[in-house]
Amino acid sequence: MREDARVAAARNNAEWCDIVCGSHGLAGRTDADAWSVPHRSPPWYPDAVTLRPGVDAGALLARIDVGPGASVKDSFADVDLSGYGFRVLFDAQWIYRPPVAPGAGEPLTPVTTADELTAWAAAHGGGEVFRPTLLADPRVRVLAHHDDRGVLTGGAVLSGDGPCGVSNLFARTDRAHDIWRAVCATVPGAALVGYETAADLAPALETGFTPTGPLRVWLHP
Repeated sequence: MREDARVAAARNNAEWCDIVCGSHGLAGRTDADAWSVPHRSPPWYPDAVTLRPGVDAGALLARIDVGPGASVKDSFADVDLSGYGFRVLFDAQWIYRPPVAPGAGEPLTPVTTADELTAWAAAHGGGEVFRPTLLADPRVRVLAHHDDRGVLTGGAVLSGDGPCGVSNLFARTDRAHDIWRAVCATVPGAALVGYETAADLAPALETGFTPTGPLRVWLHP
């Protein structure tokens, strides 16, 4: 189950990267080895995501622009790109939560208009990365959390439908676990996948996620 969940998480994340790149006019390519785009992806998004263990490094890099700023999500932390001018940007853990019965917690609010998305992106810090075309994609749900005064205090993106990927989760306070609980309350009957670095992993684990294996992101400085 752990390996199946890890593969599912990698595929879900690759689909999300493809959706974001598509919203910027970049056509991706997916096969058994990896997802990739031949031109530079938007900020904070990789140019390739491996989809199985043991992908050949040279063949993977031949699919992308390997110049400065190139990045690769090594989904199984087993591709050594150090000999190609890349360095490790960060390590993280894939995470998984099985479907559960509905419980306590207030769900997040869908972002449905371009103006709402602009406000959400400003709070998130992603700026121009998040474009209004995302709101028309049935695979994507951009979600927001507001406090009692109506102030936007956090949010997340859900993408895909089997399992559902959690990404871009943010909180404007030190209560990230509240946003994780709200995500779970939004789709209680869905299996959820995602990834977090060690610094941000604890709130996810507190809400029922389990680690399923390491990943690594490489960057060409």
